[in-house]
Amino acid sequence: MGKLIKNHWARLIVLTAALYQIAAALEGFFWPKIFWDFLTTNLDPAVRPIPVLQCINLVLGILAFAWEWPVPLLSFAKTAMHRSIEARLAVYPLASLSALLLYQGTNPGIYYMIGMGVYFWAYSEGEVVCPEPWALPRRRRAGTV
Repeated sequence: MGKLIKNHWARLIVLTAALYQIAAALEGFFWPKIFWDFLTTNLDPAVRPIPVLQCINLVLGILAFAWEWPVPLLSFAKTAMHRSIEARLAVYPLASLSALLLYQGTNPGIYYMIGMGVYFWAYSEGEVVCPEPWALPRRRRAGTV
């Protein structure tokens, strides 16, 4: 059996969260609602009349999707930002928080938290993100340190 490459698994989870966050932001433009409105109405100005939270979710979802699936147009590939698990662990809590505030974005917020947990697991085991997207890390040669 092969070894689980946790950063690839986390990338798939975060890709799912990013796509779902984009869809939730677009839906939030038509049906604006804060998830926590059953506790307080103080956060309602974030979604109506000006859709600030929906725009933030849309931008963060597109950024996360471009970061995890580097397309040639928005190429994060082969940059230090793409290879950095630490940067992901710094940015994705913000994406998760913004998604959790929007009623339609609670599931992507949870997916982001799961993806962050898997990225932290990969980081704690010393995994590295390869410069080429979806590439496998090279093995060390026998006899080398």
